[in-house]
Formats: sequence, C-alpha cells, structure tokens
Amino acid sequence: MTDSAPARILIVDDEPALREGLAETVSDLGHTPILAASGAEALARVAADPAIAAVLLDLRMPGEFDGMAVLQRLRARPAAPPVAVLTAYASAENTIEAMRLGAYDHLTKPVGRAELADLLGGMLAQAAMRPGEPPAPAAAAGLIGTSEAMRRVQKAVGLAADGDATVLLCGETGTGKEVAARALHAHGRRRDGPFVPVNCAAIPADLLESELFGHLRGAFTGAAQDRAGAFREASGGTLFLDEIGDMPPPMQAKILRALQERVVTPVGGRPVPVTVRVVAATHRDLPRLVAEGGFRQDLFYRLNVVPITLPPLRERLADLLPLAEHFLALAGAGTTRLSPEAAAALMRHPWPGNVRELRNVIERAALLARGPVIGGGDLGLAGAAAEDTETALPAWLGDDLPGAVARLEEAMIRRALRASGGNRARAAKALGIQRQLLYAKIERHGLAREASENPTARVGNPDA
Repeated sequence: MTDSAPARILIVDDEPALREGLAETVSDLGHTPILAASGAEALARVAADPAIAAVLLDLRMPGEFDGMAVLQRLRARPAAPPVAVLTAYASAENTIEAMRLGAYDHLTKPVGRAELADLLGGMLAQAAMRPGEPPAPAAAAGLIGTSEAMRRVQKAVGLAADGDATVLLCGETGTGKEVAARALHAHGRRRDGPFVPVNCAAIPADLLESELFGHLRGAFTGAAQDRAGAFREASGGTLFLDEIGDMPPPMQAKILRALQERVVTPVGGRPVPVTVRVVAATHRDLPRLVAEGGFRQDLFYRLNVVPITLPPLRERLADLLPLAEHFLALAGAGTTRLSPEAAAALMRHPWPGNVRELRNVIERAALLARGPVIGGGDLGLAGAAAEDTETALPAWLGDDLPGAVARLEEAMIRRALRASGGNRARAAKALGIQRQLLYAKIERHGLAREASENPTARVGNPDA
C-alpha cells in the first residue's frame, strides 16, 4: 500500500498484457485503475471523469493520438492531472519533449512495484497543480544517450528549456556542454531567436568586455564602427557563456551586474536593457574556486540557479557504441561499420577526452579505414589492436556486433551480481541502470539463479 489516499489512476497502453499488469499493481497499491487502449479513448475518459488523479501513459500507440499528442492535450486542460510517460523506446528527443510538455516523469519499461509506488505518491502529491498551456514541440537536438546518467540530463533540459532562469552546465572537458546548451535553446520557447556562443577562455581579457557588451565607434583605438556585442546579438534568444570559470575577475563584476539588472553598458556608451536567456558552462570546480578567491561568490550564486552536470563518458558506457555509430554517420561513412574488435577496444578505452575524443577517434578511423569495416587497429587507441596476449579478445567477439554486445552485457551483469552477493539493487547501482531494467535483463539472459532475494531484503530495498 502507498501512503497516499486511494485515487483513480488512468492507465493508457495499447498492449493488453502491459495494461493489465500495471492495473494489477495499481490495485495492489490501493488505487482504482481506469484502463484505456488508445490515445483517443484516454482523452475521452479524462473528459468524462474529472476524478482521475493521475495518468500512466504509453508513448508508442497507433491511431491519431500517440503518447506525445495525448500528453500535450492532457496538460493543456484546466486542472490537468499529472502524467507519467512509460516507454520501452526511450530516446533523448522523446525524453526532453515529454518533460518539456509537462510530464511528471519519463520512465523506461518495465516499471517495478516499488518504483511505481514512489511515482504515484509523487504524482498524487502534485495533483492540484495547474500549469499553463505548453508550447508546440521543438526540433530534435543532439543529446544522444539512453543511459540513466544521460536521461537525468535530458529530463533536466526538458524541465528547464522554457524558463528564463540562468542555467549552469558543469562537467569535464568534452562532455557535451555546448550540445546541452543548444538543446536547451532548441527545445525552449526562445528557439526562433538567435543562439550566440562565446568562449570566455578564448578571448583576450582586454577584448572580452567589447565582445560581450559591445562598443561605440571611437571608444578605443581600432574601434572603427559601432558593435552591438553578444548580449544584444542574442536578444530574444540564448547567450551561451562557455568556460565562464576562466573569466578574469574584473569581468566577473560586470557580468554579475548584467545578470542582475538585465542591462549592459557598451564601451564608451550608455546602459542598454537586454532580453536574453543566459546559459553558462565550465569544466572547473566553481565552489572550490570561490573558496580560493578565484571566482566571485555572488556571481556563482547568480549563475547556479539551474545546475545541470554532464556525466563523463566513462560513466555512461551504455551510450558509447550508439554515439560511435552516430559519429560514423556524421562522418559520411554510411556503409562503414565497427568490427567486434573495434567495439571492444572502444569499451576498454578510458576516454579522458570524453565524447569529443570519441568523435575525433571515429572521424579519423572512418577516414583511414581501407575497407567497409573498422578494425581495432584503425582506431589509433593504445592497445586497441593487441592480440595473442593475456588481454586478447575473447572468441565470442568474432560474432556480429549485436551478439557481441549481448555477451558483454551478460558478462557484466554476472560480475555485478557476484560482486554484490546476488543483491540486485546493489548490482543495478554498480552498473548504473535502473533496478527494473536490470530485472528485465536478468530474465532475458537467464540469470535468475545468479540473483538472491534475501540480500536485497536485508538492505530494506526489496525487489519488485
């Protein structure tokens, strides 16, 4: 049972087995399930039953109204019930769009009992909220990845996209902070305005003020004509201040004033109001810089309104091969593919340069490969072509790529289960995936005997 009072929960899914399975769990949790087999039926039920308190919505459904269309129409209603999107086909685009359109959450099937209980508890606690009408869907941006770490980023981007609050993107060099900034812009209501990036570390300190705020002709030697500056160039859109942690102290005070008052003063000119959404990024540890006196504390607080941290590639290995295939396509290597040896080499590499390094490696390999298959030696990674050694590739990596990935997944799950003593909750945490996803993979690979029920129960986190 949940801690919340009994409620009427609408379950929308075109698959009868999944619909009935969710209904059974919802009933066990003390609520009343209302079933709909299509988007049109779901809209009709909500219109006819104002007592529906929450909606569990499948994303892929046939007919006129798929899950995203239903979500948009439901959230546009007065006193709209909270909606959670459940899908077996999560992507960056549908995650961001679902969150931007007002979804309470976006979860990957299967969803276990404990997770569903937590989900419904949170949804029912917010059932009285009445958000305004969401804007139309935006074009897809390039935040690729279905790992749990990247899905957290995608959800945060979706929630923050339409706002005006300053966003601070943190993460190691090469993790894709500018990609995230462009996704915030592309998915937000300012998408039709300009996106203006400025690398604060690449511009000499004596020119940075003019670059950001503009100048009047004759304001200094070489100022032959007026210049608007990045703040005014980005009017109505997004200004992306990359590597703001490298901004010199004198400019930090001026940026603080611009953010507080939404006014900039061109060099040699008078204050001018600006209307712009600011997204900043840094690879530096700003709290430590503040403590050391290298960064203004008040500016850090002004920037850190909506913090989003981009994970390093080593913490999102589930995204590595899809990213590699994506970069192959961008390189124009449509018929070129990765060999199993190359895939294994990519998985072994530590990726200190993160996604940017991966892109460079794939582009180089696509250019230098002499055939339609990229081998381990084509990658140019240390040890990528090692053979006949103690670290030689296992024989099963001679299979096709999907088969090899499945074997690698099975091996990693076995190792995680052994290391956790069969505790599936701890194994899922070690693998960086949701428990429910791990349960599905355990069933798929026939590893149920490897997992023990008792250890999980001992830590107060029972399997569902």
